[in-house]
Amino acid sequence: MEPRRNFLAAAWEGLGELVRGFATTFIHLFRRPITEAYPEYHRPLPERSRARIILTRDPDGDERCVACYLCSGVCPVSCISMQSSQREDGRRFASWFRINFARCIYCGLCEEACPTLAIQLTPHFETCQYDILTLVAEKEDLLVDHGGKNRDYNFYRHAGVTAVGGKGEHLQEAKPVNRRSNLP
Repeated sequence: MEPRRNFLAAAWEGLGELVRGFATTFIHLFRRPITEAYPEYHRPLPERSRARIILTRDPDGDERCVACYLCSGVCPVSCISMQSSQREDGRRFASWFRINFARCIYCGLCEEACPTLAIQLTPHFETCQYDILTLVAEKEDLLVDHGGKNRDYNFYRHAGVTAVGGKGEHLQEAKPVNRRSNLP
């Protein structure tokens, strides 16, 4: 008699679970669908989303990038490369700048390392391509006509254009301390 009782208990338990499953299906059958038609509707992403990289400009319209190589040095997958040059007025810039988005992991370390706030990550995440070579972006593809998240920041107003000249000769720079006069 004992095995029959276990079988009946298991059968009633299984039947109860089956009814619960059908009830859940029946409840969801009459709900409105929550499917979003992706290409037509783009879900708004948070402002701090990290996706496509851009190169921004300062308020004067010049490029912010000074080709310091910090972004390419900190990149864990080495997807950033550039070449530095210098203008006649002493300002540095990147003569060419290249990012391979096929290798980029969108970690944001390049944005954090950039002292001039030139590299910024935007929420634009649609970078799928059939040809992998189209995922290599040049400077002209990355450069935008605005300042990004920090519109009013200008690196050269704070740091100066060049380090040519003696120490303490830049605007608002203190004269250097004579280290021999500080000895006891």
